[in-house]
Amino acid sequence: MERVKVLFVCIHNSARSQMAEAFLRRDGGERFAVQSAGLEPGVLNPLAVESMGEAGIDISRNKTKSVFELYRKGERFDYVVTVCDEASAGKCPVFPGAKKTIQWHLPDPASFQGTTEEKLQKTREVRDIIRKKVEEFIANG
Repeated sequence: MERVKVLFVCIHNSARSQMAEAFLRRDGGERFAVQSAGLEPGVLNPLAVESMGEAGIDISRNKTKSVFELYRKGERFDYVVTVCDEASAGKCPVFPGAKKTIQWHLPDPASFQGTTEEKLQKTREVRDIIRKKVEEFIANG
């Protein structure tokens, strides 16, 4: 059985797309080949790393990747899932050649304001939304 190829994309590949990749990698089993990438790869968001650790997934060693590198390599995907917030949706890259593109409008943890604990709590909320969306994707895919 050929694996379903999925790419999660956002601007920096530092939080949302990393979380989505990690959940699908863990929960999707062998059905999926999954990657994530960004338009302007940054550094992993430490609050995303912490919140995923609380969910039992270590992403601390993940590297951020460029969507353009994947494109140059000729990668093709069955699904490209963009996870940009609605305000940034226009900047969120589209990956050519995808059989289907899905948009999940999710708040960007890098934009959260407040104390570290308040930002962590908001990041947990985004993590939980992503987990639910990935579960639905697996069930419907």
